[in-house]
Amino acid sequence: MFDLIPPANTQPKLGQDWLLYRFLRESWLQRQLFLKLLKRDFAERYRGSYLGLLWSLLLPLLSLLVFTFFFGVIFRLRWGERGGGSLSELALILFVGMALYNFLAECLSRAPGLILAHQNYVKNVIFPLEMLPAVMATSALLTLAATLSVILLLQETLGSGLSWTVLLLPFLVLPLLLFALGLSWFLAALGVYIRDIQQLIVPLVQLLMFMSPVFYPISALPESVRYWFQFNPLALMIEQTRGIILFNQPPAWGPYLFCLGVGLLVALLGAYWFARTRRGFADVL
Repeated sequence: MFDLIPPANTQPKLGQDWLLYRFLRESWLQRQLFLKLLKRDFAERYRGSYLGLLWSLLLPLLSLLVFTFFFGVIFRLRWGERGGGSLSELALILFVGMALYNFLAECLSRAPGLILAHQNYVKNVIFPLEMLPAVMATSALLTLAATLSVILLLQETLGSGLSWTVLLLPFLVLPLLLFALGLSWFLAALGVYIRDIQQLIVPLVQLLMFMSPVFYPISALPESVRYWFQFNPLALMIEQTRGIILFNQPPAWGPYLFCLGVGLLVALLGAYWFARTRRGFADVL
């Protein structure tokens, strides 16, 4: 059993001026607690299974086989000029989109019930509740990193090889991580007060999959619809990630900076929302 209660002198200050930098500072001071929570999250997720962490790779691979057969063999989907001419190329293109979508979908799906699942921590005034969504997002990020490693290996062996652009991959994931973290803070707090959000988030996450270029390129959309996709950070990150891994293209820095700004703004607002609403958690629960 882990000792998950931090020392009293590390109690985070959660006043109205609490922002993202304060969370980062407290996380560094309480990094041992953060790592213990992260280890526990992995242990609880795969407890009792024979394959353990391998399921995080096997499930996306199985889904990839289904979608590749469905779109590549039955519907004979071709991606266009940039790739997807062969079935293996199409599979890698779909795999990149699914990996990024699954990361965000996991964060959004788990966040609303996160505080409810850890009610024993709520009444402990010195426990940093804001760390729970961050641990969950980090856990999903590690799964994403493992999936992207498999994609890089497949691209090197089955695809056209890798180029120096893959070194930019961590920078591309950063805006999506900030975006997911901010939404996780927001939904985790909202789920305490509105229990129905847990049921509502399921169809919204499914809608997100079809509103993002997971199974189609943005270029296939009409010009009037394509304009609105530039405001979807997930759509831009999927397209940019495909470019640097599969097509050896450097990212478009204008859209990237836009996504980074949106991600940072969402993280700041999510942190502020969580700090303001956590005061009533104990009363509601």
